[in-house]
Amino acid sequence: MIGDAPSEDRHGLRVLAILSMLMAFASISTDLYLPALPAMAPALHAGPGTIELTISGYLIGFSVAQLFWGPIADRYGRRLPVALGLVLFIVGSAGCAMSADAATMIAWRAVQAIGACASVVLARAMVRDLYEGPRAARMLSTLITVMAIAPLVGPSVGSLILRVASWRAIFWALVGVGLVTLASLLALPETLHRRHRSQESLRVAFSRYGTLLKDRQLLAYAGAGGFFYGGVYAYITGSPFAFISYYHVSPQLYGVLFAAGILGIMLTNQINGRLVGPLSSDRLLHLGAHGAALATLVLAIDAWTGWGGLEGLMIPLFVFVSANGFIVANSIAGALNVFPQRAGAVSAFIGSLQYGSGILGSALVGLLADGTPWPMGWVIAVFGLGSVICVHLLLPAPLQSQWATDGETS
Repeated sequence: MIGDAPSEDRHGLRVLAILSMLMAFASISTDLYLPALPAMAPALHAGPGTIELTISGYLIGFSVAQLFWGPIADRYGRRLPVALGLVLFIVGSAGCAMSADAATMIAWRAVQAIGACASVVLARAMVRDLYEGPRAARMLSTLITVMAIAPLVGPSVGSLILRVASWRAIFWALVGVGLVTLASLLALPETLHRRHRSQESLRVAFSRYGTLLKDRQLLAYAGAGGFFYGGVYAYITGSPFAFISYYHVSPQLYGVLFAAGILGIMLTNQINGRLVGPLSSDRLLHLGAHGAALATLVLAIDAWTGWGGLEGLMIPLFVFVSANGFIVANSIAGALNVFPQRAGAVSAFIGSLQYGSGILGSALVGLLADGTPWPMGWVIAVFGLGSVICVHLLLPAPLQSQWATDGETS
């Protein structure tokens, strides 16, 4: 437990619920409208590749804005920046709902993302305020499991909205989610005590990102998670067209198929939470990266040859997405452990790199779109290999992880 941070026993479920809502914004902002992508294309007078750039536009805003929210939160605390971010999210969601063309939609998606990322990056920093070492990794695994409900039900809820209303209603629903979350902040304690806040000017704080870029271990954690995120967003961007347009599954069935991967994420996060003490976070990160890379190679072969049809895509995709439970929580917790006194800035830094890779992944799928699953499979494979290479080149042998010692003594 860290200094004056509220105790786990005292705030327990309330803080867990609110942090889960905040961390879910990255998923729900995209997953809810995935089934609507094919229907949005004609309504906004755009092709599939252009509509897929609405995801890229979101990721650009999400990635860049994190670099600003982190130092702001280290200086002024967590709650105020989160509240300001939620207001931007609400405004951006309303703008998406009223968009008349693809360019306007992409711009409002960027605004929506600038607001949403404050919730996500600062929720991670709050975890570091409250916990450290293996306990932080376990808490992140728990949060990811709980917040996985959002992408689990997101496509299904989006498809249900499409049955009774237009795709615009999905974005109005996001406005409602933002308002509810904003109201919930009244019950969220400030986790960063005043005497622990940074006294540096924001200009100096921003300039110190250069120091983070020079740290080899931090880059290892950020790179492992970042490459994985690139593959995940390639999947998010390409799967609606691969499944709905190419394999002719219904939007409702697509929601079910998408949910299967989320169930895998929930399962592996639970496993990770139980094993992170005895096996160490770094070792589990290695395991997840290797499993994901192997699955992406099988996926690329299946996407190229058409072997196995829809099932040939779904099985390796399920394995790849499920590796989230071993990669994301451990890479974030490991990075935060490198510079614990600058949790906000570090969380922003690794988040920016992760979602910056997501920009590349989603943009490549959109630019290479040819009506087949091949671009999606190829892009995911490249990023999967990047993740495991990053782990091998930059991280020390997991058997020597200090976290293993911490886990034995905690």
